[in-house]
Amino acid sequence: MMVVKFGGHAMKDENGAFAQAIAAAQATGESVVVVHGGGPQIDAALKAKGIESSFVGGFRYTTPAIFEVVESVLVNEVGPKVAQILMQGGIKAQALSGRTLPTLIARRKTTLVDGSHTDLGHVGDVVRVDASALKEFVIKGIVPVVAPVSSDEDGDGGLNVNADLAAAAIAGALDASALIVMTDVAGIYRNWPDTSSLIESISSKELNSLKAGFSEGMAPKVQAALDALASGAKAVRIIDGMDPRSFADALLSKGGTLVTA
Repeated sequence: MMVVKFGGHAMKDENGAFAQAIAAAQATGESVVVVHGGGPQIDAALKAKGIESSFVGGFRYTTPAIFEVVESVLVNEVGPKVAQILMQGGIKAQALSGRTLPTLIARRKTTLVDGSHTDLGHVGDVVRVDASALKEFVIKGIVPVVAPVSSDEDGDGGLNVNADLAAAAIAGALDASALIVMTDVAGIYRNWPDTSSLIESISSKELNSLKAGFSEGMAPKVQAALDALASGAKAVRIIDGMDPRSFADALLSKGGTLVTA
């Protein structure tokens, strides 16, 4: 079982390379679950509504109004589009909400990756994953395409979950052979944004010792890699989803940054 996080920045798939790579993985007997992001699409929807949005430590501060837009965009627009990309490539796929099954159960996030406390509004930390529905789809040969919104464990509506961290939680729950994080950079940079400092391979222990030094969108990706390995995934590879060859290379255990236990 492989979990793939397909980022919003990586969705410029003009030639079906993503679907081809998923098909290649399936051809080897690998089952696949996709978790998608949607940052650019959410930004555009918020702008169209005149709603200002800000980020704290790589996480979008989420008011009730922003959550409503986030959920609508992810569940009704981005997820179905990703499923359509796969189906056009001959792959059975089904867009799902992590909240309504429910697959993802979370509580309000109060701590950033560097350990500092903060208020992020309706942003969640996954505390439990019910993977039963995902497994049922996989058994039927269907690729689940999961939107990273969750139910609140206190029954207080829904929460916005960072897609990297949602993918990590799902990968751990499924004991995934690998979590592949497709993003808009080539991997983890030791000295961001110095592209010559790309880390090709690193242990979770060393990455954990460095994590407080990462900022912006890279911080949640680093935390996601650590979370996935801690909860049962065998390996994490962070790759450039903007490069159509990168995912195919990842299936061959090449490219990006490999994080191991």
